[in-house]
Parts: sequence; structure tokens; C-alpha cells
Amino acid sequence: MRICWVRSGTARSERVGGVTRSVLLLAHTGRDATTDAARQAVKRLQAAGIEVRLLATEAAEMGVTDVVLCDGERGSAADAELVLVLGGDGTILRAAELARDAGVPLLGVNLGRVGFLAEAEPEDLETTIEKVLDRAYAVEHRMTLDVDVRVGGEVVDTGWALNECSVEKANRERMLEVMVEIDGRPLSRWGCDGVVAATPTGSTAYAFSAGGPVVWPTVEALLVVPISAHALFARPLVASPGSVVAMDVLATGSEAVVACDGRRTRTLPHGARVEVRRGVSPVLLARTRERPFADTLVEKFALPVEGWRGRAD
Repeated sequence: MRICWVRSGTARSERVGGVTRSVLLLAHTGRDATTDAARQAVKRLQAAGIEVRLLATEAAEMGVTDVVLCDGERGSAADAELVLVLGGDGTILRAAELARDAGVPLLGVNLGRVGFLAEAEPEDLETTIEKVLDRAYAVEHRMTLDVDVRVGGEVVDTGWALNECSVEKANRERMLEVMVEIDGRPLSRWGCDGVVAATPTGSTAYAFSAGGPVVWPTVEALLVVPISAHALFARPLVASPGSVVAMDVLATGSEAVVACDGRRTRTLPHGARVEVRRGVSPVLLARTRERPFADTLVEKFALPVEGWRGRAD
């Protein structure tokens, strides 16, 4: 249940077709630069007559008044036009939980480090807000993962992920022994630190660190990447987006931990089974510009492209 209320005064809100335009703003308030940018964004949106929602805790940390306060995250994005995020990939992943539940797009401004999920950089904040005001953005659907956890054959937990679902050893001293199955057929038994099942969006995150391939976000696929596996066959795999990947935690190794996007975790006993498949609900990302993914890779990884003799834009 969402509880929102207006704090000391009422912000002027633009109404389009009898409906108030509303934006939920989330920020990594632990950084002064992010907090200052968030205050700037609130002022600009309100000046244009947009209703601005903030989580009550973040509004208090920012010292912002005359906004709609949301008491808790659940339901805070309901009926909003957009979720605007100021921060790094971790903040954007937190915002994705709210935006996905509400079925609204999110737009990230990178105020962290790498920021693969962000659409804009800090210097683009003012331009980005203008595009929000003008609704000058396209909405891109990003594939997600649905996750079922089974113990004794019964589903004991469910979850989802935008980037990845990882099954990793719970005990540092012991290796994880896991049987991996794809589409109902056994693939391999790995003694490893863990296994990552990732989306193309997540191919530049944990899966990349584990040695997986970079996959263009427009490709629909399900990645399977073993982590430090002791096996002759332990290569990253790219499966069909319709595939079902199952990982059984064997009693011969460590117990395990399953994590969705590194945020939502659960301990797995021996005999537990994790099933990963394409998510029913995608995450909607707002895009304010058309930009080749290759350009994003070059910028984020500082790739050497000197000497390229192709067409100049």
C-alpha cells in the first residue's frame, strides 16, 4: 500500500488532459554532489508544474519541501509518468524494482562510476530534464529474469532480476558443487565458486567480471557463466531467451546463496534448486538519444579507438 502526502504547501502541478503529471525522483543521497543535483532537478521540475514525488527519508536528507512524500518504496511509482534516477547502477537497480512494479519507465543520470544503465551523464542533467518536460524520450523494453527457488520440490521463494541471478558458495572454505541443466537436459556438473545467469543488459555487469561475453541489449538471450569452475568445459554459454536454466546445489560441496541483481538474497541448503527463465515483466528504460551501443562500450571501458578511419558523425 502506498501512502503519500504533501508537505507544507502544495506544489503547482501541470495537468494534461485532466491528469497531473508526476515524476518520482530517486537519488543516492549519500553524496553531496548527488544531493545538490537532486535539489536542482526538483526545482526545475516544479517550476514547470510537474508534481515531484520523493521518498520521505530522501527528502529529509535533502532538506526539500513542498513535494509529495512517499512513506516507503512500495507503490511509490504507481501512476507516475516516469522514475528519474540520480546515481550509479546500484541506485538505478533499486529504482528498477519500483518502476517495474508500476509499469513505468525509468531514466537514469549517472552520478556514480561506470553507469552502464544510465542514459545521461552529470553534465547532461539540465538537458535531460528539459527532455523529460517535453516528453522527448523513447521507451525501451529490457528483458528480465524470473527466478524460482525450490526445496524438496516445492517453490519456497520467487524473485526477478534485470541484470543477473547468481548462485554462489556460502562457505569460503568449500567449493560449490552444482549440477546445471538447460531446457530439462543435464549440461554439466561444476565444482566452482558459483554460476551467473544473466540478461544481455547484465552482460556488462557481474557476468562480464566472471568472464562472460558482452551482448548487445537488443539481442534476446540468456547467458550462463560459471565462476572459477574446475572443469575442462567451463565456457560461458549463450542460450535461447526461451530456455530454462536450472542449478541444483549438491550435497558434496558448500551450501549456497542465491542473489538477484546482488540486492535480494537467500541462503540455499543442499538439495535446493534454482530455476531461471525469461521474465514476464520487462523493465522500461527511457532513452533521450539514439546512441550505438559500441559508443557506450568505448566510453565506459575507455577502449582505444585511435586510428579508426571510418565515417565521422
